[in-house]
Amino acid sequence: MDIEDRTRWVLSVDRRILVMKEVHENGVIRAAEVAERTDRSVQNISRAIHELESMGLVECITPDKGTWKRYILTAEGKKVYEELREKHLTE
Repeated sequence: MDIEDRTRWVLSVDRRILVMKEVHENGVIRAAEVAERTDRSVQNISRAIHELESMGLVECITPDKGTWKRYILTAEGKKVYEELREKHLTE
């Protein structure tokens, strides 16, 4: 899947866009923090994080923790976010 395909995949579900934007703006995120800031459920945000993680766009930097895991954008995630921002998002 190329950058454009990954970008379209992110755009297909709004919770993915929210998570990508939050992790880009904050550097490191936790699902509960994003849920609180975006008025979404923790489950909704956690699902988006796991979807993004399965696509290689975010990675967990605290994999040994059972809860309160922290996530960052991968190099590929940064490329996809830049594509989103340049072509699709109005900030």
